[in-house]
Amino acid sequence: MPQRASAAVTGDACGVHFDDFGSFNGHGSVRVQEHRIIITEAHPATIRLAPRQRAANLAPMVVLNRIYTKTGDKGETALGDGSRLPKHALRIASYGTVDEANATIGLARLHAEGEIDAMLARIQNDLFDLGADLCIPETSRRSAGALRITDSHVERLEGEIDTMNAELAPLKSFVLPGGTPAAAYLHLARTVVRRAERLIAELAALEPVGAAALKYVNRLSDHLFVASRYANDKGAKDILWVPGANR
Repeated sequence: MPQRASAAVTGDACGVHFDDFGSFNGHGSVRVQEHRIIITEAHPATIRLAPRQRAANLAPMVVLNRIYTKTGDKGETALGDGSRLPKHALRIASYGTVDEANATIGLARLHAEGEIDAMLARIQNDLFDLGADLCIPETSRRSAGALRITDSHVERLEGEIDTMNAELAPLKSFVLPGGTPAAAYLHLARTVVRRAERLIAELAALEPVGAAALKYVNRLSDHLFVASRYANDKGAKDILWVPGANR
């Protein structure tokens, strides 16, 4: 791709549109070089290719060539639109906890196989989409064209839940976290997702948050619960709660 003067962007950039190329939603120091977008500070982000670039199958390379920037040394960080917030702000805590959930799913994948692993891989990518969604507020001047969670994300989770659940026996008690290693880590991921959901719900009570984003994180904890049972030999290795068993 010939480099265009209008495509050269440096400094604190996010939601950047590159002529005839696409856009970058996220935060960082950005420049275009040949077929690469060079990003030197990482926040949840996505590269969206313009139609002619998708047609030409020119996938850009994202190069993170500087990890520490010292811009957060005073306890602030940048959102995807370039605005800055304290690191303890609710929006930062929300997508930070989404990142934590993604890490726990990565642990679960060490023990997952087959279709469960494939589903978790898709979810990990979704969670970066969710982080990109949350890091550009709905009210931002750069909200137009930002990457957002959509109803199709939610519908895919629901379809996968229904498919797995059809092979499971109905529960007659609550399930204790455990069983196989995969199931145990899926329960851990489920609880982190629940915490992320509480934070996002709190954020949504204070400022606009996409309805699909909130639905997705709610449905995801259900998905991880059903997946944990599926990983427990389709429920055969579930450990059930016995009320008052140790009195």
